[in-house]
Amino acid sequence: MSRLPLGQLQGFVLVARTGKLSRAAEQLNLTVSALSHQIRNLEERLGRSLFDRGPRGVTLTTEGANLLEAIGHHYEGIEQALGRYEGRHQDAVTLSVLPSVASSWLVPRLPRLVGKHPELELSLHSSVSVVDFDREPTVDVAFRYGLGSWPRTKADRLFDEYIVPIASPSLVRRMGGLPGTSLEGWPLLGDPSGRWNNWAEAFGMPLPSRYVARFDNTEHLQRAVLEGMGVALGRLVMARSLIECGALTVLCEERLRVTEAYYLVYPKRSEAHSGVSRFREWLLAEAREYEEGLGDGTRLGAWRYLP
Repeated sequence: MSRLPLGQLQGFVLVARTGKLSRAAEQLNLTVSALSHQIRNLEERLGRSLFDRGPRGVTLTTEGANLLEAIGHHYEGIEQALGRYEGRHQDAVTLSVLPSVASSWLVPRLPRLVGKHPELELSLHSSVSVVDFDREPTVDVAFRYGLGSWPRTKADRLFDEYIVPIASPSLVRRMGGLPGTSLEGWPLLGDPSGRWNNWAEAFGMPLPSRYVARFDNTEHLQRAVLEGMGVALGRLVMARSLIECGALTVLCEERLRVTEAYYLVYPKRSEAHSGVSRFREWLLAEAREYEEGLGDGTRLGAWRYLP
């Protein structure tokens, strides 16, 4: 067998790691048709099927998985070695981030990043999925929400998350003012994580016999609150800017710290990336400033903690 073209092997590795021809083709600056032709040509030369094709993407066959295991780390080594000679590489940072966190917390702060590091080129990939750095080698870091433990990565804790009961000012007016120590009689909205149970246990509030509505999406829940539908336990990171501008009202001084927190997550290869180091330093400073300011804002006083 003649030597296999490196371009076909590179295409194979990227498709294997992303699971999508379209995403791999974009990274290689190829059309999906051209990349698909390369993969089929590689399969023909090897005499083996490397992928199972499906409506939602491709998955490796056993032969494909064996090939990826054999050559994947070599491809990473070549990529890292060549990266030293790419003039723009160290100023380009690709970040995977939750859409809700991007819009409510990160994006409003990015002008300060540009002011401090105008040389950085930041690419944001919004996704609710936890990024697999092995399958997506072009992603340098991730902004994630969880317990702080992800396989084969390092994680810097940024800040905690708190929940508070929030409502629209229009609902507060309809109900005759703030509720005081009890939410009895107020229309409550269920949330996807069932935080009302924790709230009731921590503050001795009886659980309602029913909720006006339940939502499996946090952004939809917050939208319903803005429209005056009812009261929800809102995540402070998402709701704080709306509280401070008067679009939402916090109904009591108590707040609960939840078990999860926000982290900057990155693979070992990103530790030598100077652009990631500059972005990380800036983000940690922003996180410290945010935490120091948590005592400010509308009716945010006492602290309680989830077990």
